[in-house]
Amino acid sequence: MSKRLSIGLGLLLALVGAVWTFQGLGYLEGSFMTGQKLWTAIGLLCVGGGLWLLVAGIRRE
Repeated sequence: MSKRLSIGLGLLLALVGAVWTFQGLGYLEGSFMTGQKLWTAIGLLCVGGGLWLLVAGIRRE
C-alpha cells in the first residue's frame, strides 16, 4: 500500500470512527446508532485502526 493511500484511508477511517463513537455515546442524535453501546465499540475500533494506518503511512519511506 502506498504512503498516500495509507494516510488517506487512516484519516477517513479515524473520522468515520469518531462520528460513530459520538453517535454511540449519544452526542450526535438523529440516527438508529444514537445511544447504542455497540456503535461506541465499533467506532473506537475504527479510530484505533485509522490511527494505526495513519502512523504506518507517515513512517513509510
